[in-house]
Amino acid sequence: MSELIVIGYDDVHKAEEVRLTLLKMQKEYLIDLEDAVIAVKKEDGKIKLHQMWDPTSYGAVSGTFWGLLIGALFLSPFFGAAIGAASGAVSGALTDVGINDAFMKNLSETLKPGSSALFVLVRKVTTDKVLEELKGMGGTILKTSLTHENEKQLQDALDQAKSAAQPAAAKA
Repeated sequence: MSELIVIGYDDVHKAEEVRLTLLKMQKEYLIDLEDAVIAVKKEDGKIKLHQMWDPTSYGAVSGTFWGLLIGALFLSPFFGAAIGAASGAVSGALTDVGINDAFMKNLSETLKPGSSALFVLVRKVTTDKVLEELKGMGGTILKTSLTHENEKQLQDALDQAKSAAQPAAAKA
């Protein structure tokens, strides 16, 4: 079962920095992310969601492939590719995978203008190594499905000064 974690940041760029750190850890098999979305509340109060991947583009590419294949069978590959791309883009735009967009926008309404939030859906995690990497990243946990103990560990790691961990690493 996946765990939801939402962390708020006072600026619009910090959430992206943390998401990139999480994606790097995913490549190292320390964490398995189902979804990671950044919500930015602009100065005018509008909410913008930055998805990990764009379902509309993915649908268009997939639809183009299948349309081209089916079109080739009926001797009209270009027409099939065009129809496939259009139908794939529409189905991709209507698909909501991962964290519910309406939930993210509603929670993001509570943010101050000029701030951001990172919404993460985690399947698996190597807790001690991930917490070590997140030390000193800052942020405030806004919502989570973690246990109270795990939530406290995460918030402590986010708040902990990175400099306390660096001298130990320099000795190694």
